[in-house]
Amino acid sequence: MATGLNDPWRAEVDDAMAAVPTPTPPPPLIAVPTTAGSGAEVRSTAVITDPETRQRRVLRHPALMPAVAILDPVLTIDLPPNLTAATGMNALTHNLEAFCAPGFDPAAEGIAAEGVRLVRANLGNAYRNGHDLMARSMMLAAAALGGIAFRRGLGAVQALTDPIAALTNAHHGLATAVLTPYVLVHNRPAVEGRIDRLAAYVGLEKGGFEGFLHCLLSLRQELGIPHTLRGLGLDEARVRPLVAAALADPFAATNPVPLTEEGVSGIYMNALEGKLP
Repeated sequence: MATGLNDPWRAEVDDAMAAVPTPTPPPPLIAVPTTAGSGAEVRSTAVITDPETRQRRVLRHPALMPAVAILDPVLTIDLPPNLTAATGMNALTHNLEAFCAPGFDPAAEGIAAEGVRLVRANLGNAYRNGHDLMARSMMLAAAALGGIAFRRGLGAVQALTDPIAALTNAHHGLATAVLTPYVLVHNRPAVEGRIDRLAAYVGLEKGGFEGFLHCLLSLRQELGIPHTLRGLGLDEARVRPLVAAALADPFAATNPVPLTEEGVSGIYMNALEGKLP
């Protein structure tokens, strides 16, 4: 039987993960991101699709933490606008969900807030002009901040996106961009105070929850991101079976509002129909 990192599923985030041995010494790992999105270059976790079950599985192991991360904006200048938008919104969502996650980690909360600010200030410029090295640099920084703040937990955006990305051809970052406003509204009772503070920190003229939501929707529109899951080719028949997978996703546990079958189904349906209560 395979052991250690030769059997990567043993490092899946669950009760058995502590039994996975660490190679001594671990192999050197240098991360050089070519997109400004997931922030995987500063994390000891990896999200991988199991080719047999088509499920997205979260692995965590100390040996996955890169010893060095090289953030070179020149490597991202030829990323097409649509992928710049999708990966950039993924960075935004990581920071936003980490900021809203329950629990006490004020350092990660502050890191996440700055990540949101950097995305808002620079993603539009990187989308319109891929050779804007300052915008590209700041987006790489925002993605890395999201990767660091990731330790605080994510939430329903990630949990609901993982099954979509695993079972369809939808781009993960694009799916997160579509779902984020619907999850934010679903979580409003638990996060409105936090979002008020975040809107003030980001510097929105119209503050509060409504102002932040408006900013998020405006940014999506500027980037040409569909408003609904139907814009990604999904319909009710394809989405309904994903509810159970979303509830079982490891990131569901740190959503600010506990997720239920009814709640997840409601978010999916609202995202299909474009309903933002």
